[in-house]
Amino acid sequence: MRAIEFINNLIPPLKFTDKVKLGLSWMEEIRTDILPVVDKGAFKGFITDEIIYELNDPELNIEYIDLIGTASIVQEDRHIYEVLRVSSENQVSMVAVLDKELKYLGVVTQEGAISAFTESISIQSQGGVLILSMFMTDYSLYDIARVVESENAKILSSFISDDPLDDSKIKVTLKIDQVELRHIKATLERFGYRVIDQYQEEDGISSDQDRLGNLMRFLDI
Repeated sequence: MRAIEFINNLIPPLKFTDKVKLGLSWMEEIRTDILPVVDKGAFKGFITDEIIYELNDPELNIEYIDLIGTASIVQEDRHIYEVLRVSSENQVSMVAVLDKELKYLGVVTQEGAISAFTESISIQSQGGVLILSMFMTDYSLYDIARVVESENAKILSSFISDDPLDDSKIKVTLKIDQVELRHIKATLERFGYRVIDQYQEEDGISSDQDRLGNLMRFLDI
């Protein structure tokens, strides 16, 4: 699930020497409102159709424009979760992927990252989500799974992220194959685990908007 695996090769980068009218033409052709800008192999930021319309100067070179999302970057080996986090933090719908020498490789769209991530974590499967907080030294997926399975449930997927409320701890997010989580939560707490949040999906995900909403709550971004 590395970022480089999900680069969208249909989205071309603009150069500093290109005129904004070319950017608008490409946006219309590939049906997007944002494009990356690259100069000599280095990512410089994104330009949007809104920026172009506000400038109202189709002959202006892109190098003279204040671009957005200059920090919306990840290295090629980062997990797709990082793409979603960076996209959300920078409030842009694309993230630039760089190699180890910080050279531009391409972009991953937020839509593509969401699609890849939802498939990997089985978010579309009926069930629920439990989020635990713990020290990294206390983390053992094997031990957690044993507790969950003692309640006749199974962990469909899991991932680890930093706990934003405590730098010394991690968050462990578990997708469980059961909708009813009360007994599982109580059993985990009886074994000393701290459950900080939970989400239950009684009717599954019925639309793309619901799917996105559930994912964002799941990722807590």
